[in-house]
Amino acid sequence: MREVAVNFNPFLKPWLAPQPNNVAGKGVIEKPGESGNMVWQNRKAEPTQYENDFGDALERVFEAGATELQEVVDGLNRDGFRTPEGTQWNAERLAAEFRQLAD
Repeated sequence: MREVAVNFNPFLKPWLAPQPNNVAGKGVIEKPGESGNMVWQNRKAEPTQYENDFGDALERVFEAGATELQEVVDGLNRDGFRTPEGTQWNAERLAAEFRQLAD
């Protein structure tokens, strides 16, 4: 049988608990001891080229010393990395992008 490399977890269960729970295994994404440790276990899908490029741009901005949202916005714009629509970043658009990518 041929082994296929997978860069995401196709069996990832969605987060269901609206409130944290202190009982081990209850309300967590995976129950302890019941799931294999996959390299990309928290990804729903393989990252797109845009997501990889965005991550690279964020690394450059953080390595340059950015710590505040506006500093990150300024760094992305200075670096020439644009929004998916091709426009410059602002604080609201960057926060929205982080929220979307976190889903």
